[in-house]
Amino acid sequence: MTGIIILLTAIMYQGFSQDLRAENQDTKKKETTVNKDENTKVSVWKDKFSIEESDSSINFRVGNRGLNILESLEGSKFNFKRYDLNDDWNREDKDENRARRRNRFKGHWSGVEFGFNNYLTSDHSSVMPADINYMTLHSSKSNNFNINFAQLSLGFARHFGIVTGLGIIWNNYRFDGNNNITTTPSVGVIEVLDPGSPLEKSKFTTVYLTFPVMLELQIPADNHHLNIGAGIIGATKLGAHTKMKFENGDKVKSNDDLSLNQFRYGATARIGYENFQIYGTYYMTPLFRTGKGPGGNDLYPFEIGLAFTFND
Repeated sequence: MTGIIILLTAIMYQGFSQDLRAENQDTKKKETTVNKDENTKVSVWKDKFSIEESDSSINFRVGNRGLNILESLEGSKFNFKRYDLNDDWNREDKDENRARRRNRFKGHWSGVEFGFNNYLTSDHSSVMPADINYMTLHSSKSNNFNINFAQLSLGFARHFGIVTGLGIIWNNYRFDGNNNITTTPSVGVIEVLDPGSPLEKSKFTTVYLTFPVMLELQIPADNHHLNIGAGIIGATKLGAHTKMKFENGDKVKSNDDLSLNQFRYGATARIGYENFQIYGTYYMTPLFRTGKGPGGNDLYPFEIGLAFTFND
């Protein structure tokens, strides 16, 4: 969990350091605290962004939304939280803050997304080399589902600013052939898994916690707004598994690390009208760790899809 804290803090700090000057002129509202006792807590700007870690759990907070990850012998459990801003921040100038929120920049991130995912070889081809043809995907059935549960909008102007937050993304990679993948013992290199019987479907799934830092421009159009955003996105792996369903109805699921990279980063962009967007993301980090990819090949994941956001 310590690695998650370090990476989140490093990426988010760049965005916070620029917008604190633009969003708040009053220096008394700027503060960063780090508490070190039985728990470790890092907070920025009066807890608008905070990370708190203990031996059995980790808490993320961005704005008025948060995520609690509880570790146990049975695995990880995720609990979403919503905080009351009026109770936590600036009770003495509540009315002033309420008026400010009506006129502030509101970005587009929190909400739900659905799209399709795949990966490219190092020469940017979607066609797999002959020796790793087993990695070929059924493109129309390889999809991703994202829940972006926390958002922080940091405005330079009414219609221009930085958008950041947290989300969870589930990537399903559906194989086109009658196979799945596994890792070689001790070495951990990805190789083909022959199920020995006809499969109805076969896939592997990854789950990542994502955190973007995007610039967004909103263009007025007939009392509504076109919005264009682009920036970087980081992610840390929460889990992965493979699943096979045989034609006779039997199912086999295996939780495996699959030699996936723990952290990844990429470029993301979106364009939309009001609360509907088209988004695309390309990761510059290979899906599998260096030297662990199938046949020694690096594969770079990408996603494209539709988003419905709640920018309130």
